Amino acid sequence: MEYNFDFLVIGSGVGGLTFALKAAQHGSVAVITKKGITDTSTEAAQGGVASVFSKLDSFDLHIQDTHAAGDGLCDEEVVEMVVKGGPDRIRELIDMGVQFNLKQEKEGEGEPELSLGREGGHSRQRIVHAQDMTGREIERVLVQNVREHDRITVFEDHIAIDLVTYSMRMKRGIVVTSHEEACCGAYVLDSKANEVHTFSGKITLLATGGAGKVYLYTSNPDIATGDGIAMAYRAGARVANLEFVQFHPTCMYHPDAKNFLISEAVRGEGAVLLDSKGNAFMEKYDPQKDLACRDVVARAIDTELKKSGDDSVYLDISHKDAAFVKERFPNIYEKCYSFGVDMTKEPIPVVPAAHYMCGGVATDLDGRTDIARLYVVGETACTGLHGANRLASNSLLEALVYADRASKRAVAELESGALTPYPELLPWDEVGTTDSDEAIMVTANWDEIRRFMWNYVGIVRSNKRLQRAQNRAENIAQEINEYYWDFKITSDLVELRNLALVAKLVIRCAMRRQESRGLHYNIEYPEKNDERWKKNTVLRRPFVN
Repeated sequence: MEYNFDFLVIGSGVGGLTFALKAAQHGSVAVITKKGITDTSTEAAQGGVASVFSKLDSFDLHIQDTHAAGDGLCDEEVVEMVVKGGPDRIRELIDMGVQFNLKQEKEGEGEPELSLGREGGHSRQRIVHAQDMTGREIERVLVQNVREHDRITVFEDHIAIDLVTYSMRMKRGIVVTSHEEACCGAYVLDSKANEVHTFSGKITLLATGGAGKVYLYTSNPDIATGDGIAMAYRAGARVANLEFVQFHPTCMYHPDAKNFLISEAVRGEGAVLLDSKGNAFMEKYDPQKDLACRDVVARAIDTELKKSGDDSVYLDISHKDAAFVKERFPNIYEKCYSFGVDMTKEPIPVVPAAHYMCGGVATDLDGRTDIARLYVVGETACTGLHGANRLASNSLLEALVYADRASKRAVAELESGALTPYPELLPWDEVGTTDSDEAIMVTANWDEIRRFMWNYVGIVRSNKRLQRAQNRAENIAQEINEYYWDFKITSDLVELRNLALVAKLVIRCAMRRQESRGLHYNIEYPEKNDERWKKNTVLRRPFVN
């Protein structure tokens, strides 16, 4: 079956839904989401949105903090644009019905102000939040508005397989576009019906989130398999800075917790990291101690665990008032309590886990890629905001600002009349394929990828480890490729194919960067080298006729 829409949005997190709502004022929109509409990284986001609202804060300070975290690789124009665009996007969410935490109103002092938290790397309190479930609150309101919009059609349990591109060549001797390829839609698998459909879109937006599942231990939901990055790369778009994988320092260590994330906001409210003997250790690694940036804290914990041989360190906020802790972090408190840990009375066992991809598909200031009519926002994108390390709570901010800018540019492109009609898209071809009877191939390769990525391309790297990872990644990719073309497509196979490609791209980027900067630490190049490596690591698939 073929579907035709003005805008095709792949992903249902904050970036995708914000774009969809704004684009729907000007045309028809399809939202493709591979599970339920709320099965997103946005839904799991605890901390909040970094934005300047305090009189003690300023855009300049937020900009400085972002550059400091990014370790020399942030794009100055992008940082200024995103930081200054934040307050308007927050007000827009409030107008839509998002209920952020407010300071307690005092009689005679006018309208209540936003309650602002603080997280690692921030010099001021600027984290706009809804308790410790900010993403869930934002997603709730966005989903409600999307469900009620008559121009938006949501396709749940649909997973995009590949983008469909159309080469725009010379027309009567005149180049009609500066881009070699243009995106005209995607092939999409209906997971419930086991049918592949063709979705045609005049504009396509990728907002599929990150790729945390490429690692054995991650705070990410199961959907984070790097689908957008892999699809864009296969289509010919540039990807950049994939060596910069952010490991969240504090995920709960418990056999049944599945690496439940303990928000950085807990340290922002005074929690302290302790070793197994009860000693605070962060002062040995950074002047900001427990409020140092995530890369510093994650490496510090990794070092402490390797020295001690312990399974975890501990995060202690039991010295704070119990009522305050329960009110500020109700979700974290209840989750920890369900695993037998009362955070008001005892420390929480924590370990680092893969959390956020600072790299992704390279875009311009409006979210456009190398491929005409293809836009990317959110964690799937590499905009230049994060550089070598993301400042806490800048991710939801980036997604909101870029979704707004991308929607405006896409609408202008649609209404300009410059978009020529595409030819009828070819249906999905599965001639010669058979039903798979070797599910073990998927599960075995999935497990192997995640284990060697954790062991060899994790928090601390070396040339030898990276080479071992590359060798194994190449062998697995070849096996998957042979399997892919012989058997009928399944959602598990789609995810495995994408995961294997993203693993290869992360390894290639890590091998290229011969220095240590931000989230990339190689023991054989322990120093930062601005002269040679103060630049992005960019990869692009070789063009094939």
